[in-house]
Amino acid sequence: MTIMLKPGEVTLNELEIIYFNGEVSKLHSDTHLSIRKGAERIAEIAAGTEPVYGINTGFGKLASIKIDANDVALLQKNLILSHCCGVGKPLAENIVRLIMTLKLLSLGRGASGVSLELVHLLENMLAKGVIPVIPEKGSVGASGDLAPLAHMAAVMMGEGEAFFQNIRMNGAAALEKAGLSPIILKAKEGLALINGTQTSTALALAGLFRGYRALCGGLLAGALTTDAIMGSTAPFHPDIHILRGHYGQIAVSKTLEKLLEDSKIRVAHLRDDNRVQDPYCIRCQPQVMGACFDILIAAAKTLIIEANAVTDNPLILSNDNVVSGGNFHAEPVAFAADQIALALCEIGSISQRRIALMVDPAVSYGLPAFLAENAGLNSGFMIAEVTAAALMSENKQMAHPASVDSTPTSANQEDHVSMACHGARRLLAMSENLFTIIGIETLVAAQGIEYRSPLKTSSFLQSVMEHLRKNIDTLKEDRYMAPDLHKVHMLVREGHLLSILPKTIFPKLGSK
Repeated sequence: MTIMLKPGEVTLNELEIIYFNGEVSKLHSDTHLSIRKGAERIAEIAAGTEPVYGINTGFGKLASIKIDANDVALLQKNLILSHCCGVGKPLAENIVRLIMTLKLLSLGRGASGVSLELVHLLENMLAKGVIPVIPEKGSVGASGDLAPLAHMAAVMMGEGEAFFQNIRMNGAAALEKAGLSPIILKAKEGLALINGTQTSTALALAGLFRGYRALCGGLLAGALTTDAIMGSTAPFHPDIHILRGHYGQIAVSKTLEKLLEDSKIRVAHLRDDNRVQDPYCIRCQPQVMGACFDILIAAAKTLIIEANAVTDNPLILSNDNVVSGGNFHAEPVAFAADQIALALCEIGSISQRRIALMVDPAVSYGLPAFLAENAGLNSGFMIAEVTAAALMSENKQMAHPASVDSTPTSANQEDHVSMACHGARRLLAMSENLFTIIGIETLVAAQGIEYRSPLKTSSFLQSVMEHLRKNIDTLKEDRYMAPDLHKVHMLVREGHLLSILPKTIFPKLGSK
């Protein structure tokens, strides 16, 4: 399936499909006229004598140096090659595809002045699977994501490196094997390719999509834990949350009620139970997870605006004037990434507290220590809980805001930067940790529910447990645990447990 992109109108759902499913994207043909007009305007300026930044001048601190008309193409080539300074591991293919898609969306508005030939090459690279090798580190998120995007642009010139059919090779070879030809960059085209927030935005979107999946997985795990400790569902009554008024809190309370609605354990809690209140990690799930959901929604609003934005510089305005600005500064993306990081941290924090609750016989309402049969001889989930605590602590450290850590660059010409790129990139590591934390809670809670037999959990949760047990056996005696943790990590990460349930149970990221 090819997703036809309309610049300024792309949806969160379309970008999510591209990220998770690797769908190919290309610009709608309606964009071609504005792209051509923009390219003609830049060609007109390049043929003149007036210095215009990025077209016939140097860059950054060297912007005051006028470039001869005969050297305009060399200027663009040198720009790309000199900016290929990324270091570290290559970004994953789905991230790079998202970067390329976002760059298409930006160029498709016609305000950047690139040729239709360049746009078609980028589209064809996506269609044929030429994936530039983009090192993960090297951007400060202003003036755009220069180094990462330069590695993408280099492949379009037949330079750099790319993956083709999962084989890493030089850019020229990748294009040739795909039946494509490299491009000679015209005036401003190199700058248009690298001056933008597409790498930071793609990474932040990936963090958002994974964060939402983790939020839903955390709600599922939290519901399982509520039954495992025979907790009360009274605090989930929507009327409580309507009185407070926060959208996320209300939505989460409805999800938890739905997940637990026909639980026999829930009914049993109402009889012969002298507990007045559950701990906050059970009782306050709507408040905590709802707040996390609300900030994911806020981040999503920012990122979908940025995904549809033109973040190049200079830009062709509606009156054909070419004006320098600062849309390349990724501060909105940096703030969104910091918001997502807070949500990932807190989802993991409350999940870890629920794990700790279940493994402690003093507070688990009758569950054996560490949910181990013959405890002492068997340690059960003792160290799985420690692993969750370690990952939770890592995420707390990574949740520190990246956006407050500006530093001057480019001889103080670019003296305030966003740090959006690594602020967004750390979301991938945080979400990996979080998937494991939630997975451990899911395993512990499922075993806790099994200890409540013959009482049964809800129909929804029972179906999830049945799927879980097809992949991971009940822990009846100590065994080599690492494979279990990997399996449950993947079940949470890939959304397999969520797929057992109707999609309508969980609140939608774009539903407000």
